Amino acid sequence: MSVRAIPTLLKVGFAEAAAYRAEMVVWVLSTTMPLVMMLLWTSIAEVSPVQGAAGAQWGSSAFVGYFLCVFIVRQLVSAWAAWEINYEVRQGTLALRLLRPLHPLIHYACSNLAYLPLRTLVTLPVAIFLVVTHREALSGDWRHWLLFPVAVLGAWLINFLVNVSAGALAFTVESSLRVMDLWLALFFVFSGYLVPLEFFPAWLREVADWLPWRYVLALPVELMTGRAPFEVALGLLARQLAWVLGLGTVAAVLWGRGVTKFQAFGG
Repeated sequence: MSVRAIPTLLKVGFAEAAAYRAEMVVWVLSTTMPLVMMLLWTSIAEVSPVQGAAGAQWGSSAFVGYFLCVFIVRQLVSAWAAWEINYEVRQGTLALRLLRPLHPLIHYACSNLAYLPLRTLVTLPVAIFLVVTHREALSGDWRHWLLFPVAVLGAWLINFLVNVSAGALAFTVESSLRVMDLWLALFFVFSGYLVPLEFFPAWLREVADWLPWRYVLALPVELMTGRAPFEVALGLLARQLAWVLGLGTVAAVLWGRGVTKFQAFGG
């Protein structure tokens, strides 16, 4: 029954996204920092190529390709369920959702995914510009493009599960959205959003390889740009899967305990 309801939920979510398209455009404009960083780094590279890890040279074209890929991936993997859950817990409207046969988390997932077509449409001009003008900055290995959708799905799942975990804290913690603020602050540093991870000191790159933020953004971008060798990318995907499973467990535990407490107090 839940599976049959998913297409309807996606249609409803898409209609909502279309109705609030102006709000979505504002949100997209708020994620244009990679374009600002692109201008900054290309200005530096025009003076002299920047050397990354293992002596790799980054010219202006490489920076353009990298940060445009960052912008595209950011639109594809975003989730905001924490704010929805937090609001419904505070208002008590989650009680009505819990009475329905469909699990609330399926609704939140469909609500977030329904915005994907419009966000993809927004990024389409950027993707076309990237392919036409800086194709050399993209991977020429078809295997990278085969892994790319898998990495994007894993990145979205990590984002969504962190949102669910943070949202579930609203059952017991008044300022649960502070967790998302902290998550986003660390995301800006360790995901490659502002600075490619190649420019980190070796010891910090090793730390970043074990943190979740690398797998939310940097991994899909490195597949697009071909900067992760195929064999290395497979290992990184395995780590991404481990984070998905681990965060899925955390989200399930926090949600289960939170809902039990919510119902016990008459929510």
